[in-house]
Amino acid sequence: MAGLLRRAACMAAPIGLVSVVTLPAHAADSGINTADTAWMIVATALVLMMTIPGLALFYSGMVRKKNVLATMAQSLAAVTLISILWVAFGYSLCFVGDGPWIGTLDRWFLAGMTMDSVNPAAKTIPESLFMLYQMTFAIITVALVAGSVADRMRFSAYLLFSVAWFIFVYIPLAHWVWGGGFLASMGVLDFAGGLVVHLSAGTGGLVAAKVMGRRHGYGTENLSPFDLSLAVMGTGLLWVGWFGFNGGSALSANSRAVMAIIATHLAACAGALTWAAIEWSTRRKPSVLGMISGAVAGLGTITPASGFVAPWHGIVIGIVAGAVCYWACTWLKHRFNYDDSLDVFGVHGIGGLTGTLLGGVFATSAIGGTAGLLEGHPQQILIQFYGVAATFVWSGGVSFILLKLVGLFVPLRVSREQELEGLDISQHGEALQ
Repeated sequence: MAGLLRRAACMAAPIGLVSVVTLPAHAADSGINTADTAWMIVATALVLMMTIPGLALFYSGMVRKKNVLATMAQSLAAVTLISILWVAFGYSLCFVGDGPWIGTLDRWFLAGMTMDSVNPAAKTIPESLFMLYQMTFAIITVALVAGSVADRMRFSAYLLFSVAWFIFVYIPLAHWVWGGGFLASMGVLDFAGGLVVHLSAGTGGLVAAKVMGRRHGYGTENLSPFDLSLAVMGTGLLWVGWFGFNGGSALSANSRAVMAIIATHLAACAGALTWAAIEWSTRRKPSVLGMISGAVAGLGTITPASGFVAPWHGIVIGIVAGAVCYWACTWLKHRFNYDDSLDVFGVHGIGGLTGTLLGGVFATSAIGGTAGLLEGHPQQILIQFYGVAATFVWSGGVSFILLKLVGLFVPLRVSREQELEGLDISQHGEALQ
């Protein structure tokens, strides 16, 4: 009788339930770890959230009302465009093959990728998940550049420039640093994108701002933000998403991921407090814009070092970030008279540069396996400086060439009348009421 009951239970079991039971066996056979996979799925969602809605809200809250929708459209466009290009060839060129300059096209449109295949850089999660996680980094890097030319760049020009910049700037840099390229071989430390994301986007944005020129009314008219409450909400989403950005870069559910998250949070706190303190002492009032700028500066600056340093180092790096990025967004910007609309270079570019160098100072072998200056390895500073120089020169030079080439096909900038009218109406035929 018991045997008949067991047989009936097996026959009655849903087919889907049987397949679920067999999946862990496949994972075990391929070396895929279910805990790591679960964490990386969450981290991927968090990083995507950083662009939409995080960056879209952060940027649109700092522009004028007539450009809010156009600014959001740029973030949305980056998600759609880069996602498809990443699957088509971006992932393969970045992370397949170990050439010093560029990868291969062996994974063109994910050819040969199976349920159980893994990438050598992340052997405990499915290759498809590693591909998806890295896609979100490419997306937000391209979206960041738009902040430097907010209020004046033609949407068609932005689309063309984004595609070209992704192909000729982001893909090579990602391979050089993370895909086994020559900077990785040299030992350059960039845990989650100080070079690949922040310095490259900041430099590209700076060049774009210089090429396109200043906004009409810059320095003479009130260009204050439309709604800082949107920017504050965007900051919150970015802050939380950064846990997936930096913590997920451990590519595993382990203690290193937790240490990176702690250092990230503390750096954001220290950056916000430092920026506010400077404003309080110089302007008598700490602004909300200053506090969120300091928080993002701390987040961007800790990014390259987050998986190599102790949590208390995050506080120190955050303090430095708040002070240095404040200086870049005030004195440096006015000294060289460039109109970086949303201070992408001042916050992300300078922050990524500073954090990369400080990673060489504070790197702790017990956490990241590499010693920095404080542990008796001063050569790491020189290695980090080389990575900074290579990124700055490549992103700046190639961005300049690409902007000139795009300008041959479509005007980079809207007309004076369209800029005064607002990009929401002129580029998208819509406007906030």
